Amino acid sequence: MNTNHIAQIRSFNRSVTRRVGVLEESYHSRGRPLSEARLLFEIGSAGAALGDLRQRLGLDSGYLSRMLRSLETQELVSVGAQESDARARFVTLTSRGREELRAYDALSDKQALALLEPLSPAARERLVAAMAETERLLAAASVEIAEEDPDSADARQCLDLYVAEVASRFQDGFDTSSGSTASSEEFIRPRGAFLLARLDGSPLGCGAVRLLDKETAEIKRMWVSPQARGMGLAMRLLRQLEAIARDLGARTVCLDTNRVLAEAQSLYEREGYGEVARFNDNPYADRWYSKRL
Repeated sequence: MNTNHIAQIRSFNRSVTRRVGVLEESYHSRGRPLSEARLLFEIGSAGAALGDLRQRLGLDSGYLSRMLRSLETQELVSVGAQESDARARFVTLTSRGREELRAYDALSDKQALALLEPLSPAARERLVAAMAETERLLAAASVEIAEEDPDSADARQCLDLYVAEVASRFQDGFDTSSGSTASSEEFIRPRGAFLLARLDGSPLGCGAVRLLDKETAEIKRMWVSPQARGMGLAMRLLRQLEAIARDLGARTVCLDTNRVLAEAQSLYEREGYGEVARFNDNPYADRWYSKRL
């Protein structure tokens, strides 16, 4: 890893934490630290389930409970049972909490304006564009990819979205009964694996690999949510699936795709896949690729 990159990131972190008030005991002089103010923002006017808050903020249960108790003591939030599931806990802002959130919003807007005001119009555009790009790259770096049960709720959600998208893009739609005959069991070790990509606990991409024979693996069901495209996630999924194929003993990996999925073809070719003759009877495929591992 480039040591200059690491030094720049650490310098950026120090600058941002100072500018946004992370070091202040009383964020925006409202009597509580930034962590509690951020929690009010995440709860928002609609409220939030505690499980969602833990995933979204990456907090352990104990720390989140302590912050919520503090906010309850300040009469800013109320914690109770979730309407749709009495076993789950749900937190909402009290009227005083909503007033505090409005105050923080106004002060945060004022802080943002103070940051932009000394800059020229061109410099403002550069700063805002750099912030947007930084936010996107940080999200890309925060995506976690792990093996998943292909029949889990999150896996099924991704697969349903994958089917809906290809059905809308293929000229004659997409009938799952006419496509791949692969069963879920083929994507569970030792026969294969299913990968799921998540950001802050939410699924946004998937891919699977299965052994066709002792030395050949096939990659299937590669999909990335439209809002996550351009983050390099498809490449990460593909490379991790290849690594699993090697681990399963395969020496060659293959896949098929449809001509309308030009972005997929570009990815495969960049990653060293070459076109080969048809190797299956998938009616929706008209491009077949292979790569030596």
